[in-house]
Amino acid sequence: MENVFAPKHSHSQFSWNNLGDIKTGRGELGEEMPVLVYRLMQYTMLDVMSKDMGEEKANSYFRKAGLLAGTEFARNALDLEQDFDSFVTSLQKALKDLKVGILRMEKFDADNGDITLTVGEDLDCSGLPVTEENVCVYDEGFIAGILEAYTGKPYHVREVDCWASGDRVCRFKGSVSE
Repeated sequence: MENVFAPKHSHSQFSWNNLGDIKTGRGELGEEMPVLVYRLMQYTMLDVMSKDMGEEKANSYFRKAGLLAGTEFARNALDLEQDFDSFVTSLQKALKDLKVGILRMEKFDADNGDITLTVGEDLDCSGLPVTEENVCVYDEGFIAGILEAYTGKPYHVREVDCWASGDRVCRFKGSVSE
């Protein structure tokens, strides 16, 4: 007998459509939630993964998850056919509207793809205690995914300044990976 309640695909196989109809599903509570709840999920998950497999491996998985999220976000929420300046403007608006952070472009070299950007009021770390470390590994992947979706080239992105390292913005440097 066929199980009619069985899902057609696994919840562990990401699809943009699996994010659901949040407006309908959260009619009374709405689409927004406190940053505290997001960070509670993120940092407890990172803690469990770090204890189980080591910090380096856990960070690698967070970066990969960010890459997938950034790629899918770009493909589903941004116009990838725009010129670079228009794309950055629409990305800035999207990230601010979604309260992810305030994106500022510092440098972009159109010849080789090198990029430096900052994110102020970053969802992942703004307001954290200073621990002298960069903690936004998920953001590294997220930004790389967005850049890869837009350019069609793989990106390597690393955070060089972070709220948790004592700075007041997160600064990321990216380059095309070969």
